[in-house]
Amino acid sequence: MATVLSVSGSPSASSRTDRLLRHLDRRLVAQGHDVVPLDIRTVPAEALLGADLRHPAILRVTEQFARADGVVVGTPVYKASYSGVLKALLDLLPQYALTGKTVLPLATGGTAAHVLAIDYALRPVLSSMGAGHIVQGWFTLDRDITVHDDGTLTVAPAAAEALGQVVDQFSAALGRTPLLAAAG
Repeated sequence: MATVLSVSGSPSASSRTDRLLRHLDRRLVAQGHDVVPLDIRTVPAEALLGADLRHPAILRVTEQFARADGVVVGTPVYKASYSGVLKALLDLLPQYALTGKTVLPLATGGTAAHVLAIDYALRPVLSSMGAGHIVQGWFTLDRDITVHDDGTLTVAPAAAEALGQVVDQFSAALGRTPLLAAAG
């Protein structure tokens, strides 16, 4: 099926955002997609903050975006917006790195007051980068995500159902994208 780049914009190794993305990656794999996880925190800071477009890690990430049919972008919400490491990476990608791609924006945060961060902060940037189709995103409250001592994850039932629906819609949109491109 499709190749999906699953991008975690969390700077923390113990992030709920990262764990939630990897949990959702398994659903996409079960639907037949090839999922490539990308944790931005593993990109060397000197490459991100120094805007080193020739750094091997930045070149590798740029190529991962180019090869992907779809991109899942997950971020914790900080100060009513997406994370700084995600911003740093998006700034280094080519202007139209998302051209023709189906994109699923996801966010996590501590309060429902930040639910619009996807639509007012993240979606405009993804759109400006040429995303072919940005499906409905989803905001998940931190309290709905439980990481157990053994590393497993539990998502509250209502949130799990909603996340399942947006992931399934993303998956279905990926299946339609080549047909739309061929028709045009």
